[in-house]
Amino acid sequence: MPTTEYDLIILGAGATGENLAERAVQGGLTAVIVENELVGGECSYWACMPSKALLRSAQALRAAQSVPGAAEAVTGTLDVAAVLARRDSFTSNWSDDGQVKWMDGAGIDLVRGHGRITAAKQVTVTAPDGTTTVLTARHAVAVATGSRATIPNIDGLRAAAPWTSREATSTQTVPASLVILGGGVVAAEMATAFAGFGTAVTVISRSGFLGNMEPFAGELIVKALRKQGATVLLDTKTTKVTRSDAGVTVETDGQSITAEEVLVATGRTPRTDDIGLDSIGLTPGEWMNTDDTLLVRGFDWLYAAGDVTHRALLTHQGKYQARAAGDVIAARAAGEPVSDGPWGAHVATADHEAVPQVTFTEPEVASVGLTDKAARAAGYDVRSVDYKIGHIAGASVHADGYRGTARMVVDEKRKVVLGVTFVGPDVSELLQGATVAVVGEVPIDRLWHAVPAYPTMNEIWLRLLETYGRPT
Repeated sequence: MPTTEYDLIILGAGATGENLAERAVQGGLTAVIVENELVGGECSYWACMPSKALLRSAQALRAAQSVPGAAEAVTGTLDVAAVLARRDSFTSNWSDDGQVKWMDGAGIDLVRGHGRITAAKQVTVTAPDGTTTVLTARHAVAVATGSRATIPNIDGLRAAAPWTSREATSTQTVPASLVILGGGVVAAEMATAFAGFGTAVTVISRSGFLGNMEPFAGELIVKALRKQGATVLLDTKTTKVTRSDAGVTVETDGQSITAEEVLVATGRTPRTDDIGLDSIGLTPGEWMNTDDTLLVRGFDWLYAAGDVTHRALLTHQGKYQARAAGDVIAARAAGEPVSDGPWGAHVATADHEAVPQVTFTEPEVASVGLTDKAARAAGYDVRSVDYKIGHIAGASVHADGYRGTARMVVDEKRKVVLGVTFVGPDVSELLQGATVAVVGEVPIDRLWHAVPAYPTMNEIWLRLLETYGRPT
């Protein structure tokens, strides 16, 4: 008879669910994951990995073209078919055999089907053939079902069968023209990717671009997209979408644009609409509110991690939350002490003011912590300093005509860094140092002794500190 009782039941086998289960098992618990799609989830098959594979080839080509000597050796154009084939290899052709094998080796059970919470510590799974299995948890149930693309209420949009990020990252053909609705990270990255393929790209944003970042980030990316041939319409409202034999027509408050496809990139919605939340007094379709140990407020057995919590919708933060949740579930099950103070072993403190993120556009945007605006809104006494990255020696070696900007946001009372933003080619490799400075609350006077090697891009730290001025 198959096992139906476990210490921990997890809904969702994405990166968050996998990491949560692994930590719990390493802590001595038994765990099962319920999944109705592919083991590995959104990141492996429709988000992080395939999108970066789509972006990388054009980025590498343009990087070579920016360095004399290498530029002369580049005589061909982008092989789009080869890019798509490489992308397919990253997704294992949308087969999760490798991920399932990893779960077996990690001692994590898998039940295929749609899981719904039907009582406290109970999940009923409906298999693809319609049969049901009732699973019972001795200690906890964790929700890691993630999020899906939001389709806004625009006249005709749903009927026009728009692309979401899933269709964009898994497409087997490249459209000649594409309209992208949205001004966030997905819109920016997909505009960059398809412009690199030679697609005529039009981006329509009802407000600004990359609005949660420092203002110069959005400004520089819009400028770069236009240079790559894309049309970017800001502060433009989409009023109607229609699909016909001619393609998809998108009407705005000022013009009408027809393209082969339309991609919606206007935000995310939690996958909680059909997981049984109503059976335990929660509202289906809403984000799950947790404390810093990822325990859902009002429960002593229900946890949530990843996008579904709306804390930080990023794969690496979901994994971070999963490690904290898996460890604390194991600790509580064993009656061990829980370290739930800020920066403790069982909490996801970094979610609040120390989240790193990279937008893989050209140029890249890499940021961690608070922007100047967010820091001021949080009540900090703030001073921010900027420096042109292209002025440092490492950037001049990296590429001719290097253009980029860095900003450091400082808490003037404590003299520690609250946030850093870099915009420029390959600045993602600068981000971990900034993350350590923010998370570690390294004093400015100590950062002066972290000497950057010359001539590297990390010299930007010296220039930011010099611009700020050495504390006395």
